[in-house]
Amino acid sequence: MKKIFDYLRRLKAWVEGYAEKPHAEWALFAIAFMESSFFPIPPDVLLIAMAVIVPTKAFRYALICTAGSVLGGLFGYFIGWAFFETVGQPILQFYGAMGHYETVRQLYSEHAFWAIFTAAFTPIPYKVFTIAAGTFEISLATLVGASLLGRAGRFFIVASLFYFFGAPIKKFIDKYFEILTVVFLVLLVGGFVVIRFAF
Repeated sequence: MKKIFDYLRRLKAWVEGYAEKPHAEWALFAIAFMESSFFPIPPDVLLIAMAVIVPTKAFRYALICTAGSVLGGLFGYFIGWAFFETVGQPILQFYGAMGHYETVRQLYSEHAFWAIFTAAFTPIPYKVFTIAAGTFEISLATLVGASLLGRAGRFFIVASLFYFFGAPIKKFIDKYFEILTVVFLVLLVGGFVVIRFAF
């Protein structure tokens, strides 16, 4: 276990070093975009690293993250709408959502806005809901509105913490890195479990 945490600490140092690169903002946008349609790793990891390095730009990074994520959500919608069988279905199968297809349809017919908002704000895999939104032809206004509210809320809360309490939070992360890593992994896996069993 110690070797795993040592590796993760080295990875953390690499990410923090990468966060200082000139093209880091483009990487943040790209990861946020991909995560909303097919990529499994959330952009919060790089967002936090960049906000740690330059807390004064935390809100700028949150805005980049939000823009990339919402646009990626529209791409996920397009996948579900135009390429569900060839692209969308394999992605949903990967996240264990196909077994609950009719349940998700029912959820969208009754509470589409809040379903998308919840996925956008929490560790639940957001891309499952963007693809399903295209498949079930949810209105784009609902998708964009719920996504903006959920994603901006999530990323700007993170940004606010680092903007106002950057140095103390960095010390806290460095001190309790192992525990926070476990918590993050539990939340990430928990999101997949929710998709598999709750809907």
